[in-house]
Amino acid sequence: MAIPSSSKEKKILDGPKTSAFIQTIKSFFYPFKSLKINYRKYGDIFSAKGIGDPPLVILSNPQAIEQVFTRDQNLFEVGKGNLAAKPLLGENSLVLLDGKKHQKNRQLLMPPFHGERMKSYGQLICQIAEKVISDWEIDKPFIIRDYTQKISLRVIVQAVFGVNKGKKYEELIKLIADWLNIFNSPLKSAFFAFPWLQKNLGFLTLWAQFLQQKQRIRTILAEEINEKRNNPELLGEDILSLMISVKDEDGEPMGDEEIKDQLMTILFGGHESTASSLAWAFYWIHFCPEVKKKLMEELNAIEDFKDTNAITKLPYLSAVVAESLRITPVNLFTFARQLKEPLEILGYKFDPGTMLVPCIYLTHYREDIYPEPHKFKPERFIEKQFSPYEYFPFGGGNRRCLGSAFALFEMKLVLATVLSKVELQLLEKRPVKSSRRGMTFTPYGGVKMSLVRIRNGVLS
Repeated sequence: MAIPSSSKEKKILDGPKTSAFIQTIKSFFYPFKSLKINYRKYGDIFSAKGIGDPPLVILSNPQAIEQVFTRDQNLFEVGKGNLAAKPLLGENSLVLLDGKKHQKNRQLLMPPFHGERMKSYGQLICQIAEKVISDWEIDKPFIIRDYTQKISLRVIVQAVFGVNKGKKYEELIKLIADWLNIFNSPLKSAFFAFPWLQKNLGFLTLWAQFLQQKQRIRTILAEEINEKRNNPELLGEDILSLMISVKDEDGEPMGDEEIKDQLMTILFGGHESTASSLAWAFYWIHFCPEVKKKLMEELNAIEDFKDTNAITKLPYLSAVVAESLRITPVNLFTFARQLKEPLEILGYKFDPGTMLVPCIYLTHYREDIYPEPHKFKPERFIEKQFSPYEYFPFGGGNRRCLGSAFALFEMKLVLATVLSKVELQLLEKRPVKSSRRGMTFTPYGGVKMSLVRIRNGVLS
């Protein structure tokens, strides 16, 4: 994997010597413990093995990560490192594409998640959040992640289709939620890590249920595509309309299968991680009373709650969101980059075929960057600006999450809306830990909370 440097001092990469099978089991079922042990033993660049994988190099050294994120991206292949997502998203998904096709699709899908078009969703996000929490009852326990998922799902479906009512809309939301809940535990999530489990053995099996619900979702997407293709007057500012209208350099439109795969990517990526990140933020705010006090002082000073752009620029709210994403990232790694040519990084030389994997979790817990890394301290993001190689909850380089700005925008508005409307209480008696959910991580149990009181006496 690593070739000794040509310099006088040869650098040999170290890492665990156990079999690929053992390393895979440990990394899947005990990911945090495994990463911490390897970091302490081998440092911030070490080798690893996975079943059927090429050589892996785990990076948590900011200088090394900078070299990966800033290099000519034609040096890498990324799609091969994301094949586990293919059954979920489809072979045309943006995360599986490389080169010019990836760049073209990324540029196409970027406008709705940035700038003025993104900001136009501000009031909608607040309204959806108010509507979803309107059935909360005082002193009745609930799981906050169930509600953050309802909010984020409705927001992304609105962005994709430009509709917010109707039987098909409600069916699609329920289907997506039920579909992802199939793999809501570490054991069930193993279907994505071990392809040999992906067998349809009858309607009672998890994989059969997954395939059936996936087909129904794709059928609804196909119906929506056909309806807008056949009725141009229905085309609007939504993402689906944009994808139907666009044409490539040869004047050809996107094919239906390609559109469906990109829609699956947006519907999944645009809500699942945000739902978990919001649940974590609610947890940390209520786990740390001093944080909640400072945040409420900032929110209570807001004069115009309709100015959503101003809300998203609140310094302490922004710091709370940033710290929550640091201390409990929903993804432990960025997308893996597979080398197409030899590359030297900090004196190590790597062969073509090596997978370079920047580790979000280990980097975010470096004591030299984040003193007291296990403590929730939003102030650190007010006192210092971290580089994109020290702090990267959304990945980096040309593979940084396309919806990162939208996710931050949505998180801040949902938190501000909910906390200004109600006072909540954390019911968890022990610190909540991260648990694998499909391809991401979420708070174990979803975070149990209850409504203490409704502010201003009304909850619409």
